[in-house]
Amino acid sequence: MKCNVGLASLALMILPGAAFAALGAKVDSVQADQAAINASVRSTQMAGFAVQELQAASGSVVREYVGADGTVFAVAWEGPTHPNLRQVLGEYFDPYVQAAKAQHVGRGPVAIMQPGLVVQSAGHMRAFRGRAYLPQLLPPGVTPDDIR
Repeated sequence: MKCNVGLASLALMILPGAAFAALGAKVDSVQADQAAINASVRSTQMAGFAVQELQAASGSVVREYVGADGTVFAVAWEGPTHPNLRQVLGEYFDPYVQAAKAQHVGRGPVAIMQPGLVVQSAGHMRAFRGRAYLPQLLPPGVTPDDIR
């Protein structure tokens, strides 16, 4: 039986793993996330938003971009494994999966660009990177290039 590498990669991205604050949700869970994955947290205040960076002992890093109202408007990740995208994307996970299936994702990067959701992910074993953001929630003056 022939295995679709893209679908296998998608399955790996949704397996349970470390938890993070969900896209579009409030950032209340950062301290719980830190404890759950034994991560260090670094917070950086930018003009109009904050970045909560969680670094796990495994080397994985997730950055949560938080607007002035406490809502996570973007997330970015890099490391040897994907984060648990079901947790990271929250209520946007199902639309992401549907869009990925509609694209018939095979080998190569994933690029979902919808009016209310953008997800970009690429990499290979031990070197994954990606980002997801809600264009409608980007604070004034923040561009997609600011999400890394």
